Amino acid sequence: MDFNQTKQDRASEALLVSTHERSPSLEAIEVELLLEGLFRVYGYDFREYSSASLGRRVWARVEGEGLQSVSQLQDRVLRDRGVLDRLLFGLSVHMTAMFRDPLFYRSFRLNIVPILRTYPFVRIWLAGCATGEEVYSVAIVLHEEGLLDRCRIYATDMNDVVLGKARSGIYPLGSMKEFTTNYLASGGLSTFSDYYTAGVDEVIFRSFLRRDVVFAQHNLATDGPFNEFQLIFCRNVMIYFNRELQARVHELFLSSLASLGILALGSKESLSLMPVEPEFKEFDVDHRIYRRIR
Repeated sequence: MDFNQTKQDRASEALLVSTHERSPSLEAIEVELLLEGLFRVYGYDFREYSSASLGRRVWARVEGEGLQSVSQLQDRVLRDRGVLDRLLFGLSVHMTAMFRDPLFYRSFRLNIVPILRTYPFVRIWLAGCATGEEVYSVAIVLHEEGLLDRCRIYATDMNDVVLGKARSGIYPLGSMKEFTTNYLASGGLSTFSDYYTAGVDEVIFRSFLRRDVVFAQHNLATDGPFNEFQLIFCRNVMIYFNRELQARVHELFLSSLASLGILALGSKESLSLMPVEPEFKEFDVDHRIYRRIR
Protein backbone atom coordinates (compact mmCIF):
# COMPACT_ATOMS: atom_id res chain seq x y z
CA MET A 1 0.00 0.00 0.00
CA ASP A 2 1.40 3.40 -0.99
CA PHE A 3 0.94 5.53 2.14
CA ASN A 4 1.81 8.77 0.31
CA GLN A 5 -0.72 8.02 -2.41
CA THR A 6 -3.44 7.32 0.18
CA LYS A 7 -2.65 10.59 1.85
CA GLN A 8 -2.87 12.40 -1.47
CA ASP A 9 -6.21 10.74 -2.28
CA ARG A 10 -7.64 11.82 1.08
CA ALA A 11 -6.48 15.39 0.52
CA SER A 12 -8.07 15.39 -2.93
CA GLU A 13 -11.34 14.06 -1.52
CA ALA A 14 -11.30 16.74 1.19
CA LEU A 15 -10.72 19.41 -1.44
CA LEU A 16 -13.61 18.08 -3.52
CA VAL A 17 -15.92 18.10 -0.49
CA SER A 18 -14.81 21.61 0.44
CA THR A 19 -15.37 22.86 -3.09
CA HIS A 20 -18.77 21.20 -3.19
CA GLU A 21 -19.75 22.62 0.19
CA ARG A 22 -18.92 26.17 -0.91
CA SER A 23 -20.50 25.88 -4.35
CA PRO A 24 -22.89 28.75 -5.06
CA SER A 25 -25.85 26.48 -5.78
CA LEU A 26 -25.45 24.54 -2.54
CA GLU A 27 -24.91 27.71 -0.54
CA ALA A 28 -28.10 29.20 -1.95
CA ILE A 29 -30.07 26.12 -0.85
CA GLU A 30 -28.49 26.19 2.61
CA VAL A 31 -29.29 29.88 3.08
CA GLU A 32 -32.86 29.28 1.88
CA LEU A 33 -33.29 26.46 4.43
CA LEU A 34 -31.81 28.61 7.20
CA LEU A 35 -34.23 31.46 6.46
CA GLU A 36 -37.16 29.07 6.26
CA GLY A 37 -36.18 27.63 9.64
CA LEU A 38 -35.94 31.12 11.16
CA PHE A 39 -39.43 31.91 9.93
CA ARG A 40 -41.10 28.62 10.92
CA VAL A 41 -39.53 28.31 14.36
CA TYR A 42 -39.15 31.94 15.47
CA GLY A 43 -41.32 34.00 13.10
CA TYR A 44 -38.46 36.16 11.76
CA ASP A 45 -38.90 36.55 8.02
CA PHE A 46 -35.82 37.35 5.92
CA ARG A 47 -36.93 35.24 2.97
CA GLU A 48 -37.45 38.19 0.65
CA TYR A 49 -34.37 40.17 1.55
CA SER A 50 -31.76 40.84 -1.14
CA SER A 51 -29.89 37.54 -1.55
CA ALA A 52 -26.42 39.01 -2.15
CA SER A 53 -26.38 41.17 0.98
CA LEU A 54 -28.02 38.44 3.07
CA GLY A 55 -25.52 35.81 1.93
CA ARG A 56 -22.58 37.95 3.04
CA ARG A 57 -24.15 38.55 6.45
CA VAL A 58 -24.94 34.86 6.95
CA TRP A 59 -21.37 33.82 6.12
CA ALA A 60 -20.00 36.46 8.46
CA ARG A 61 -21.99 34.77 11.24
CA VAL A 62 -20.85 31.29 10.13
CA GLU A 63 -17.25 32.40 10.48
CA GLY A 64 -17.98 34.32 13.67
CA GLU A 65 -19.30 31.14 15.29
CA GLY A 66 -16.24 29.18 14.11
CA LEU A 67 -18.35 26.93 11.85
CA GLN A 68 -17.75 25.51 8.39
CA SER A 69 -21.12 25.76 6.67
CA VAL A 70 -24.51 27.45 6.68
CA SER A 71 -26.06 24.08 7.54
CA GLN A 72 -24.01 23.95 10.73
CA LEU A 73 -25.18 27.47 11.56
CA GLN A 74 -28.79 26.44 11.02
CA ASP A 75 -28.39 23.55 13.46
CA ARG A 76 -26.95 25.87 16.11
CA VAL A 77 -29.53 28.61 15.54
CA LEU A 78 -32.46 26.22 16.02
CA ARG A 79 -31.04 24.95 19.32
CA ASP A 80 -29.16 27.86 20.89
CA ARG A 81 -30.88 31.17 21.63
CA GLY A 82 -27.53 32.95 21.98
CA VAL A 83 -26.54 32.00 18.43
CA LEU A 84 -29.96 33.13 17.22
CA ASP A 85 -29.57 36.54 18.86
CA ARG A 86 -26.12 37.03 17.32
CA LEU A 87 -27.43 36.04 13.88
CA LEU A 88 -30.42 38.40 14.15
CA PHE A 89 -28.12 41.24 15.13
CA GLY A 90 -25.95 40.51 12.08
CA LEU A 91 -28.90 40.24 9.68
CA SER A 92 -30.65 43.38 10.88
CA VAL A 93 -29.79 46.75 9.40
CA HIS A 94 -28.33 48.88 12.17
CA MET A 95 -25.62 50.99 10.56
CA THR A 96 -26.65 54.57 11.26
CA ALA A 97 -25.62 57.88 12.79
CA MET A 98 -27.35 60.88 14.29
CA PHE A 99 -28.40 63.43 11.67
CA ARG A 100 -27.03 61.14 8.98
CA ASP A 101 -27.51 62.90 5.63
CA PRO A 102 -27.74 66.38 7.21
CA LEU A 103 -29.42 67.97 4.19
CA PHE A 104 -32.34 65.60 4.62
CA TYR A 105 -32.79 66.83 8.18
CA ARG A 106 -32.55 70.41 6.96
CA SER A 107 -35.40 69.65 4.55
CA PHE A 108 -37.32 67.98 7.37
CA ARG A 109 -36.97 71.13 9.48
CA LEU A 110 -37.77 73.61 6.72
CA ASN A 111 -40.39 71.76 4.68
CA ILE A 112 -42.08 69.09 6.79
CA VAL A 113 -42.20 70.74 10.22
CA PRO A 114 -44.44 73.62 8.97
CA ILE A 115 -46.98 71.02 7.81
CA LEU A 116 -46.82 69.20 11.14
CA ARG A 117 -47.62 72.49 12.89
CA THR A 118 -51.07 72.41 11.29
CA TYR A 119 -52.07 69.30 13.27
CA PRO A 120 -53.24 69.46 16.91
CA PHE A 121 -51.46 66.13 17.54
CA VAL A 122 -48.90 64.31 15.39
CA ARG A 123 -48.14 60.60 15.18
CA ILE A 124 -44.79 59.67 13.61
CA TRP A 125 -43.59 56.18 12.73
CA LEU A 126 -39.85 55.53 12.49
CA ALA A 127 -39.81 52.09 10.87
CA GLY A 128 -36.57 50.13 11.13
CA CYS A 129 -35.19 52.47 13.77
CA ALA A 130 -32.20 50.21 14.55
CA THR A 131 -30.14 51.49 17.49
CA GLY A 132 -32.12 54.73 17.68
CA GLU A 133 -29.87 57.47 16.34
CA GLU A 134 -32.62 58.58 13.96
CA VAL A 135 -35.13 58.65 16.82
CA TYR A 136 -33.10 61.14 18.84
CA SER A 137 -32.31 63.20 15.75
CA VAL A 138 -36.00 63.61 14.94
CA ALA A 139 -36.84 64.32 18.59
CA ILE A 140 -34.20 67.06 18.76
CA VAL A 141 -35.56 68.79 15.65
CA LEU A 142 -39.12 68.60 16.98
CA HIS A 143 -37.96 69.96 20.35
CA GLU A 144 -36.17 72.89 18.75
CA GLU A 145 -39.25 73.66 16.67
CA GLY A 146 -41.55 73.55 19.71
CA LEU A 147 -43.46 70.47 18.51
CA LEU A 148 -42.13 67.58 20.58
CA ASP A 149 -44.76 67.86 23.32
CA ARG A 150 -47.61 67.28 20.87
CA CYS A 151 -45.97 64.43 18.98
CA ARG A 152 -45.97 60.71 19.65
CA ILE A 153 -43.10 58.84 17.99
CA TYR A 154 -43.39 55.10 17.37
CA ALA A 155 -39.89 53.67 16.91
CA THR A 156 -39.99 50.09 15.67
CA ASP A 157 -37.56 47.41 14.63
CA MET A 158 -37.77 43.64 14.28
CA ASN A 159 -34.68 43.16 16.46
CA ASP A 160 -35.24 43.47 20.20
CA VAL A 161 -31.49 43.72 20.87
CA VAL A 162 -31.07 46.91 18.87
CA LEU A 163 -34.35 48.25 20.28
CA GLY A 164 -32.84 47.90 23.73
CA LYS A 165 -29.90 50.03 22.67
CA ALA A 166 -32.27 52.63 21.19
CA ARG A 167 -34.37 52.67 24.34
CA SER A 168 -31.31 53.27 26.54
CA GLY A 169 -30.19 56.40 24.68
CA ILE A 170 -26.55 55.47 25.38
CA TYR A 171 -23.92 55.89 22.65
CA PRO A 172 -20.12 55.89 22.44
CA LEU A 173 -18.48 59.17 23.40
CA GLY A 174 -16.23 58.82 20.35
CA SER A 175 -19.24 59.20 18.03
CA MET A 176 -20.14 62.66 19.31
CA LYS A 177 -17.72 64.50 17.04
CA GLU A 178 -19.36 63.05 13.93
CA PHE A 179 -22.85 63.55 15.37
CA THR A 180 -22.11 67.17 16.26
CA THR A 181 -20.81 67.90 12.75
CA ASN A 182 -23.95 66.36 11.24
CA TYR A 183 -26.20 68.29 13.64
CA LEU A 184 -24.65 71.64 12.76
CA ALA A 185 -24.81 70.88 9.02
CA SER A 186 -28.51 70.01 9.39
CA GLY A 187 -29.32 73.48 10.73
CA GLY A 188 -29.28 72.72 14.46
CA LEU A 189 -30.33 75.67 16.62
CA SER A 190 -28.57 74.86 19.87
CA THR A 191 -25.36 73.37 21.27
CA PHE A 192 -25.43 69.65 20.56
CA SER A 193 -23.72 68.72 23.83
CA ASP A 194 -26.70 70.20 25.71
CA TYR A 195 -28.69 67.13 24.69
CA TYR A 196 -26.56 64.53 26.46
CA THR A 197 -24.56 63.85 29.61
CA ALA A 198 -21.05 62.53 29.00
CA GLY A 199 -19.29 59.82 30.99
CA VAL A 200 -15.85 58.30 30.56
CA ASP A 201 -16.56 56.32 27.39
CA GLU A 202 -20.27 56.85 26.74
CA VAL A 203 -22.96 59.50 26.71
CA ILE A 204 -26.63 59.25 27.58
CA PHE A 205 -29.17 61.48 25.86
CA ARG A 206 -31.62 63.53 27.90
CA SER A 207 -34.69 61.60 29.03
CA PHE A 208 -37.15 64.23 27.73
CA LEU A 209 -36.16 63.28 24.17
CA ARG A 210 -37.65 59.79 24.63
CA ARG A 211 -40.54 60.72 26.92
CA ASP A 212 -43.02 60.62 24.02
CA VAL A 213 -41.38 57.72 22.18
CA VAL A 214 -42.87 54.22 22.06
CA PHE A 215 -40.22 51.58 21.27
CA ALA A 216 -41.74 48.34 19.97
CA GLN A 217 -40.97 45.28 17.86
CA HIS A 218 -42.48 45.30 14.39
CA ASN A 219 -41.44 43.18 11.41
CA LEU A 220 -42.02 44.99 8.11
CA ALA A 221 -41.97 41.65 6.27
CA THR A 222 -44.79 40.03 8.25
CA ASP A 223 -46.62 42.54 10.47
CA GLY A 224 -49.47 44.82 9.46
CA PRO A 225 -50.64 48.38 10.21
CA PHE A 226 -51.06 49.35 13.86
CA ASN A 227 -51.99 53.05 13.80
CA GLU A 228 -52.56 56.06 11.54
CA PHE A 229 -49.63 58.44 11.05
CA GLN A 230 -49.06 61.91 9.68
CA LEU A 231 -45.40 61.09 8.96
CA ILE A 232 -43.51 57.85 8.32
CA PHE A 233 -39.74 57.51 8.13
CA CYS A 234 -38.25 54.37 6.60
CA ARG A 235 -34.82 55.36 5.42
CA ASN A 236 -32.13 53.02 4.06
CA VAL A 237 -34.02 49.89 5.10
CA MET A 238 -35.76 48.70 1.94
CA ILE A 239 -32.58 48.66 -0.14
CA TYR A 240 -32.05 45.25 1.48
CA PHE A 241 -35.46 43.94 0.32
CA ASN A 242 -36.29 42.38 -3.02
CA ARG A 243 -38.79 44.20 -5.23
CA GLU A 244 -41.80 42.12 -4.15
CA LEU A 245 -41.19 42.81 -0.46
CA GLN A 246 -40.61 46.50 -1.19
CA ALA A 247 -44.01 46.65 -2.89
CA ARG A 248 -45.73 45.04 0.12
CA VAL A 249 -44.06 47.43 2.55
CA HIS A 250 -45.07 50.40 0.39
CA GLU A 251 -48.69 49.17 0.64
CA LEU A 252 -48.27 48.89 4.40
CA PHE A 253 -47.12 52.50 4.59
CA LEU A 254 -49.90 53.68 2.29
CA SER A 255 -52.53 52.07 4.51
CA SER A 256 -50.85 53.54 7.62
CA LEU A 257 -50.67 57.13 6.39
CA ALA A 258 -53.37 59.68 7.13
CA SER A 259 -54.77 61.69 4.24
CA LEU A 260 -52.00 63.91 2.83
CA GLY A 261 -49.50 62.13 5.09
CA ILE A 262 -45.78 62.23 4.35
CA LEU A 263 -43.42 59.32 3.63
CA ALA A 264 -39.64 59.81 3.88
CA LEU A 265 -37.42 57.19 2.23
CA GLY A 266 -33.64 56.81 1.99
CA SER A 267 -31.46 58.47 -0.61
CA LYS A 268 -31.21 55.28 -2.72
CA GLU A 269 -34.89 54.36 -2.40
CA SER A 270 -37.81 55.45 -4.55
CA LEU A 271 -41.49 54.88 -5.31
CA SER A 272 -40.76 55.22 -9.03
CA LEU A 273 -42.44 52.44 -11.05
CA MET A 274 -43.82 50.85 -7.89
CA PRO A 275 -47.55 49.94 -7.62
CA VAL A 276 -48.25 52.68 -5.04
CA GLU A 277 -46.60 55.46 -7.08
CA PRO A 278 -49.95 56.90 -8.33
CA GLU A 279 -51.02 57.39 -4.70
CA PHE A 280 -48.18 59.82 -3.96
CA LYS A 281 -46.65 62.99 -5.30
CA GLU A 282 -42.99 63.92 -4.94
CA PHE A 283 -42.69 66.43 -2.12
CA ASP A 284 -38.89 66.78 -2.13
CA VAL A 285 -37.30 65.06 -5.12
CA ASP A 286 -33.73 65.42 -3.89
CA HIS A 287 -34.40 63.81 -0.52
CA ARG A 288 -36.94 61.13 -1.50
CA ILE A 289 -39.82 62.64 0.44
CA TYR A 290 -43.34 61.85 -0.80
CA ARG A 291 -46.83 63.02 0.14
CA ARG A 292 -50.00 61.02 -0.14
CA ILE A 293 -52.29 62.77 -2.61
CA ARG A 294 -55.57 62.00 -0.80
